[in-house]
Amino acid sequence: MVSFTHDDESTPETHWRAWEQDRPGKDLQIEELFDGRLPARFLLLAAHPDDETLGAGGLLARLAREGVRCDVVVLTDGEASHPSSPTYSPAQLAGLRRTEVANAVQVLAPAAALTFEGLPDGGVTEEDVAAVLRRLLLQGEAPRTLVAAPWRHDGHTDHDAVGRAAAEVCREHQSPLLEYPIWLWHWGAAEEQADQLAELHLLQLGTDDHTRKTSALASHVSQVTPLSAAPGDEVLLSADFLAHFDRNYEAFFVSEGSSTFERLHQDKADPWEVAERFYEQRKRALTIASLPRDRFCRTLEIGCSVGSLTKELAAVSDNVLALDTSETAVRRTAEVLSTNDAAEARLATVPRDWPREDGPFDLVVLSETGYFLSSDQLDEVISLILASLDDDGVLVLCHWNHPIEGWELDGVDVHERVRQVGSLTTLALHTEEDFLLEVFVPPPGDSVARREGLL
Repeated sequence: MVSFTHDDESTPETHWRAWEQDRPGKDLQIEELFDGRLPARFLLLAAHPDDETLGAGGLLARLAREGVRCDVVVLTDGEASHPSSPTYSPAQLAGLRRTEVANAVQVLAPAAALTFEGLPDGGVTEEDVAAVLRRLLLQGEAPRTLVAAPWRHDGHTDHDAVGRAAAEVCREHQSPLLEYPIWLWHWGAAEEQADQLAELHLLQLGTDDHTRKTSALASHVSQVTPLSAAPGDEVLLSADFLAHFDRNYEAFFVSEGSSTFERLHQDKADPWEVAERFYEQRKRALTIASLPRDRFCRTLEIGCSVGSLTKELAAVSDNVLALDTSETAVRRTAEVLSTNDAAEARLATVPRDWPREDGPFDLVVLSETGYFLSSDQLDEVISLILASLDDDGVLVLCHWNHPIEGWELDGVDVHERVRQVGSLTTLALHTEEDFLLEVFVPPPGDSVARREGLL
């Protein structure tokens, strides 16, 4: 257990600036936690008033600005911040700090719901926090909820209890969890905490979000200025300590929940009934029939589900690599491919886990998966595909031609985005009411008959 007090000399911010420059790149992309989407809800737990601003104020401002429902839950009133104050009783401090956090949240996220749980400052228990969080997660779709809480190893008993409880409950509900350190920056050192710091993800803050965080922090007047000139009313958060939070980023330890697709595959052996439906069987047959060659050397399939299309691609490929973000889907595809040593199913989330070392590929298949990416992610995936195709590589797109509820893109968007890049040309296009199937090749896009000398 770390031992420190708030008035110990704080680790200089210059120390952490040097660490930031040397750290391996590990930036946090919120959308990657939710299959390319923003969360439906952000649940921010604060052990004390001001934790919400110090640890995640910039994130709160950003998600609120982007229309995410935000709930800020303050677990204690922080009434023990100045135990020797001659001018404020604990009850008066509690009232003052409730007002301050309300003002801070108004700056960061005016539409956010703010609630107070009134747990004892300095006496927070894991059981109490777990009960609160379970109740709150039952009020919405837990897997689409992003939870943020103080880091479970921050060194403050209340912070540690909240972090441990949040980790337990989020694991139960398969919800992603961000743990934000606060006191680590005060007592820690880059060399001594190297292993833990290596797991930190940094969220870059835009100018507006950083400005809002700075203004919100100033709202916590009782913490950033003395209560009075009397002994016992000294400033709690020193200028050296506050310097740790005047950064253009926030830092989080990330525990990922189960993806939408993992839950789908856990709940049902074949979520889209691709093995049984004639619609799916016919679509696969059309996909294979549309390929401009009878054999490929190295095939990449992005999003394999239960491996029905993967198996057919393996029949026309010397090697196949199939990717999916669902561990259960990868396991089922591996079972389908178990007799084929040249075919592999791998757990991966693109674009983050793009298989750069496995290319180049002469066939890439993106079937029913492009619209499950954000717009920025799709652009990056297209760039990665183009960089991974060999000189005569083929890209096959196949997507549902009806609206995709709850996602940013639809099938038409995906195909049009590839066409706009202009590096490939359409060799074949099959359009039905239900789906689009398009085959892209490098220009000039010679037809099969022309390639075989029939023209």
